[in-house]
Amino acid sequence: MISSLRGAVLSVGLDHVVVDVGGVGFAVQATPSTLATLRRGEETTLATALVVREDSLTLFGFTDPDSRELFGLLQTVSGIGPRLALATLAVLDPDKLRAALAEGNITVLTQVPGIGRKGAERLIIELRDKVGETTATRGTAGQVRTQVAEALLGLGFPAKQAEPTVDAVLAEDATLGTSEVLRRALAVLGRKR
Repeated sequence: MISSLRGAVLSVGLDHVVVDVGGVGFAVQATPSTLATLRRGEETTLATALVVREDSLTLFGFTDPDSRELFGLLQTVSGIGPRLALATLAVLDPDKLRAALAEGNITVLTQVPGIGRKGAERLIIELRDKVGETTATRGTAGQVRTQVAEALLGLGFPAKQAEPTVDAVLAEDATLGTSEVLRRALAVLGRKR
């Protein structure tokens, strides 16, 4: 798989860019916001995803790996192909998309041309748990959240109680370690029983 390209920008079109890598010009489909950052003759690096079909090999380019990850994740949903996934990222930036999926916000998702109410509901159902973390809880806090939530599930707490409790504890202080978050979450859950 081609996961990134680095080279000089040969040309920028309405929906693609051509990047010269070692004398070979790669046509890369991209969102308007990505294309707006590129200038002819300048060096660029793009995170890419290669989509293989019977009749084509298509490269899709992104300014960051997070967008590429969401692009792949969107395609796991029935009825969402690479074009619709790219359109989704063209309308919604990664943070806004994650928030809409986590909150179940159908109105935001239906802003994307090609996604109706049923498609938005399907996206929410299939991806809510996969992108539920917000920008503030990604990285170390995201790892702590996952570990503590799994520990609470292992102790017999239902996910509907465990995950919001962990999120509430991390919202108070995102710098806490796993053991402290677990201790505080258990104290909160103990009061609810």
